[in-house]
Amino acid sequence: MRRFNSYKQFLINQFGKRVQKLTIDAGFTCPNRDGTVGTGGCTFCSNDAFNPSYCDPTKSVTRQLEEGIQFHRNRYRRADSYLAYFQAYSNTYLPLNQLQKIYEPALQHPNVVGIVIGTRPDCIDEEKLDYFAWLNQKRFVSIEYGIESIHNKTLEHINRGHTFEQSQHAVEETRKRNIHTGGHFIFGLPFETPEIWMADLDEINRLGLNSIKFHQLQLIKETQMALEFEQYPERFYLFDIHNYIPFIVNFVEKLDPKLIIERFAGEVPPRFLALNNWGTTRYDVILQMIEKEFEQRDSFQGKFYKI
Repeated sequence: MRRFNSYKQFLINQFGKRVQKLTIDAGFTCPNRDGTVGTGGCTFCSNDAFNPSYCDPTKSVTRQLEEGIQFHRNRYRRADSYLAYFQAYSNTYLPLNQLQKIYEPALQHPNVVGIVIGTRPDCIDEEKLDYFAWLNQKRFVSIEYGIESIHNKTLEHINRGHTFEQSQHAVEETRKRNIHTGGHFIFGLPFETPEIWMADLDEINRLGLNSIKFHQLQLIKETQMALEFEQYPERFYLFDIHNYIPFIVNFVEKLDPKLIIERFAGEVPPRFLALNNWGTTRYDVILQMIEKEFEQRDSFQGKFYKI
C-alpha cells in the first residue's frame, strides 16, 4: 500500500489495468494571449518546455496519438490503453461545435478509453459542461483546471486573467455533473512563501477536487517570469530538491486523503531552464525520495487532515 492516494492506482481501479496518458497539442490558444482578457499569456508559461516531442499542432490528433502510442510502447511497454490528454494551452477555448470535431478523432481511436481536458476556469460554460456530462456517461472524461494559486493578487501579477472565485465556480459546476475534476497548483510564484502555501490548505481541501497536481516553479528561458527573477530575485522562494521533499510531505500530511495526487512535482528538460537548481534528477527519483520521507516519518496523506 502506498502512503498517498495515487493517480496510477485510481486508473487501475477505474479500468482494471494500467492506462497511460498521451499528450496532444491541438493548436489552442488562451484568452490572456489573444487579447480577450490580456496578451502575453501567463508570465511563467512556455508550452514547448512541457510538450513531448511527438506533440505538434500541425499534425492531426490521430497522428499525434499514433506517434504517442509508439513512443510509450518503446519507452514503457506496460500499457495498451490510453487517455487522450489535451494539454497545451486552453483546450475548451472554442465554440462547442468546433471542440467536438477536435475531440472526436481521439475518442474514435480503438486504444483510447477516455479524454482528459486541460483548460482554464474562465473557458468553460454550462453548454460545454453538459456535453462533457453526456460524454462521461459513455467514456471516461476528466477536466483539469489550471488554478495555480488561491490568491487573486498573485493571479493578477502573473497575468493569469482569471480569479480564484472563477476557479471555485468552475470546479463546483463540473463536480455537480459528476465529471472527474482536477486542479493544478504552483509552489514558488512571486510574493508567496511556504508559510502561505501551508495556510492555503484549508481552502484547497474545500474546493471539492477529485485530483490534484503540484508543481514547483521552474523558471523557463525567455519567459517574463525568468526576467522578473533576474531583476527581483527577492520576490521568489524557489525550492531545491532537499527542501522541497520535507515541504511537500508536510503539505500532503494535511491534505484531504480522498484527493487523488497526480503529480508531486513538475519536470522540464534542463535545456529549457533559466535556472536549474534540481540538476538532472528525474521525477521517478523525486517520487522515491518523497515515499522514503513518508516511510521515515511513518506518515501518510491526510495524517493531520482536519475536516
